[in-house]
Amino acid sequence: MIERIFPATPALSGNDLDAELLRENSTVPTGGSWISFNFVSSADGAATVEGRSGKLGNADDQHLFQLMRRTADVILVGARTVRVEGYGGELLSGEARRWRTERGLPAHPPLAIVSGTLNLEPALDVFTKAPVRPLVVTVESAPADRREALGEVADVVLAGGETLDVAVLVAELAHRGLHRIHSEGGPTLLGTFQAAGRVDELSVTVSPLLVGGTAKRIADVLPGTAPAKPQDLELAHILKSGSMLFLRYLRPGS
Repeated sequence: MIERIFPATPALSGNDLDAELLRENSTVPTGGSWISFNFVSSADGAATVEGRSGKLGNADDQHLFQLMRRTADVILVGARTVRVEGYGGELLSGEARRWRTERGLPAHPPLAIVSGTLNLEPALDVFTKAPVRPLVVTVESAPADRREALGEVADVVLAGGETLDVAVLVAELAHRGLHRIHSEGGPTLLGTFQAAGRVDELSVTVSPLLVGGTAKRIADVLPGTAPAKPQDLELAHILKSGSMLFLRYLRPGS
């Protein structure tokens, strides 16, 4: 059972809470792109357990995860996350697809995969079982033969020369009518968007686990890249399920 504990009024749970969360997710400023990120973290800051984020979540976390996907124009994800977390096939449930079509949205938001090296095999399920043709976002320095191979199974989008240019990526997606950008990681992608000042929303599930070890945090930077400046956020809501917390932060003034 998920309950909202902040803001405390009105008290909502179950289907009523789902409807309110979908309304909030759908209500974003118009006139530009809106970029949200969703992560899970242990209580001591680890973004993964044994290399995977899925081991930090539970069924309620997955339920909220699906609600966030439901309102997206495009789902943005890094190539390593695709490989490690096993993306492929349907990303939305039948109920979610019906919800979208009833509101004039395409049944499936496309998946946009970010990769500078294009270390992705065209035979991966994320391509062969995709309900809609994916996008692969890369840079001009990426190997030409890999660009050509992936061009058979996805639309290849160039966004930068040697490194990812966030402004170009956002503009390319907007050109395709994809303004509500929902990202599911990984940490380097969040760090890159943070450095560019393009994080409008961050949802973090805090899992009641102490992980220890050397696992990354939810935001990271490429080697040799200067860390991003701290960015203020405003707390929009706190949800609770047992000892697990779900926090939603927004860019101030949004």
